Order: sequence, then structure tokens, then C-alpha cells
Amino acid sequence: MELGIFIQGYVPESRRQSTPDAEHWVLMKELEIAVAADRAGFKYVWASEHHFLDEYSHLSANDVVLGYLAHATERIHLGSGIFNPLAPVNHPVKVAERVAMLDHLSGGRFEFGTGRGAGSHEILGFLPGIEDMNGTKEIWAETIGEFPKMWLQDEYEGFDGKYWSLPPRKVLPKPWGPGHPAMWYAAGNTPSYAMAARMGLGVLGFSVGAVPDLEPVLKAYKAEIVNAEPIGAFVNDNLMVTTKAFVAEDSARALEGAVAARMNDIQTQSFRYHDTFPHPEGVPPWPERIPDFTPELMREMASVGSVILGDPDEALAQVRMWESAGADQLVFAMHPGLPDDTIFETIRLLGEHVIPKVDPDPVHRTTRFRQAGGTTV
Repeated sequence: MELGIFIQGYVPESRRQSTPDAEHWVLMKELEIAVAADRAGFKYVWASEHHFLDEYSHLSANDVVLGYLAHATERIHLGSGIFNPLAPVNHPVKVAERVAMLDHLSGGRFEFGTGRGAGSHEILGFLPGIEDMNGTKEIWAETIGEFPKMWLQDEYEGFDGKYWSLPPRKVLPKPWGPGHPAMWYAAGNTPSYAMAARMGLGVLGFSVGAVPDLEPVLKAYKAEIVNAEPIGAFVNDNLMVTTKAFVAEDSARALEGAVAARMNDIQTQSFRYHDTFPHPEGVPPWPERIPDFTPELMREMASVGSVILGDPDEALAQVRMWESAGADQLVFAMHPGLPDDTIFETIRLLGEHVIPKVDPDPVHRTTRFRQAGGTTV
């Protein structure tokens, strides 16, 4: 199982109250976090694309951030988690161009994750092109298969769809190296995992919150991926899940850091905006906040993988739970809401004590798929 990190420009009100120029501080700190993860041996950094989501995510231009990181890092793969390819949000041709350019700048380290946005507050901001959330499925479906053609056809054959069109044109630049970057889809419900598998796409499983949640979606995904008819040049057999991590030399200090991080605040923001997610019982309506997480609750969460918590040995055991459950990639959301030493100590300790035991392979899984894949569609 491979390990990565996730950044999203989380700027909570508490940070604004304590830090002058909080938005800038967070965005710059996340660049430092990504560079530290590269040096520690993490294989992936995923950067969000969100719009209008105050507090929750101020990272709207992830192509700019990933372009910077292409120069600032050496080995880590740089993923869009996500690029939104819906024509009213980003014209698909411009998305294809940015993907190929990032592939060049990173030396073939770019990962192309796509999705349909976080919810109605975000997506319906792009009216009149998008009238409701259900319509985004049709826009994404008519678009996603065109990207490999734009990259691999010398002159793209053109497209005349319901939501966008383009006459035959050379879409430039072409990706660097063989084929094209690995393609991913941010899936929510079980049928979406199966759909992505049939298309040969990896899945960004942001909706999987604990180890028991993985079983049904993993089963649906792996049952279909073996018979995939890929829309691209190769099958990206990959299921990624996310959690959070608080690791310290001393277990008690890790727990203190986890409680101080106020994970309830970001969960509150998640349910504030992700109105397509199920709303669990006990989650209050916005602007009420989910109550602070107690140390006892944090330990319960660690027991099911909802957080990686403790000293390096405990962290390894908890990561092993995800590995045994069948996840291909485990990604840690690194929100700079803590003192620097807490975040960077977590990254260092995972790099020293967990990654060598869980992922000794120096080659990225997606690199192997891409090198073995074709160059035509």
C-alpha cells in the first residue's frame, strides 16, 4: 500500500483569529508540507480544486500550486484531487492542456484526478451552464473519454456534444513520456466505484471514513476492474482512501495534538458544503458546530482507522488495518491547524517508521501501469 498526503487550503475562523494574514499563511504552509512529504518518502500529494467554500477550502487554482510543486519536489507524484472537467467550470480542452503541461513540468509525475464538485453551493455558482447537481453526471460522462483522445491523437478528431464542442485541432502540448497520466475519479456511492472501474479509472475514495466503510466499495470496484474497458491507454487499478494522522514519539503527546486540532470543525465544514453526502444522525445543521472530539472519541476513531493516532508503533498497526482491508493508497489530510512541529513530526515519523515497512517499492504503482500501457486510444 502506498502513502500520500492531501492539501486543500483549509482556513478556519479559529486560524483567522490567531494568525495575521491567515489565508496566505495556510497556503504557504501547505507548500512546505508537500515538500516535507516528498523528502520523507511519501509517494503522492493530492491538491483540491474548490470554489466559493469559505473556511473549508481556499485552494481553487490547484494547477498553479502543482506547477510550483513540480519544481520544488523531486519524487512525489502530484495529483489533482480534483480537476473539475465540467465545461461550465473549466473548458475540457484547457484542462487537457494543463494536464499535459504539468506532466512535462513534473517529469511524468502528474496524476489526473477528476470529479463533479463538492455540492450545490459550489457547482450551482457556475450557472447558467449547470442547472442542478444531477446534470453534472451527464456533463462529466460525455467529457471524460475525450481526454485520452486529445492527448494521444496527433490532431484531435474534434467533438460535438451537448455541453461543449471543438472542431478538429492539435491539442498541445502532448503529455511527456509514454501514454498519458493516470486517470482517477472521485467517487461517492458504491455504484460510482463500479462505474469508475468499468472505465479503467482509479478511485479517489474521499467518502470512505473508516476501515469498515471500505469493504462494500472495494468489493464493487475490484469486481469490475478485472474486466475494465479503459477509456484511456491503460487500466489504473487503484483505490485511494483518506484519513488524518497525529504521530509523536510519545503516544500521549500525539493524543494531545489530535484533540487540539479540532477535527470537529473541519467535519462541520464538510457537511456544510457537501450536501450530496448522507447527513448522519447527530450532525447538527449549519451554522451549529459538531461538538469537540474528546480523547475517548479520538481513541475510538483510531480503532477503526478514522485517524492514525499514537506513537510510531501504534501508527504502523493502524496503517496495517487499511492495508489488510485492501486499500491501494492511504492519504493523510494535512491541515495546518496545528503548531508546525506537530505536522512535520508526523510526516517525519511516518517516513522513518511506517513507509519503509508498508511500501518498500521505490516505483509508483501508477508508473508501472503507465509504462505497461499503450500509446493509442
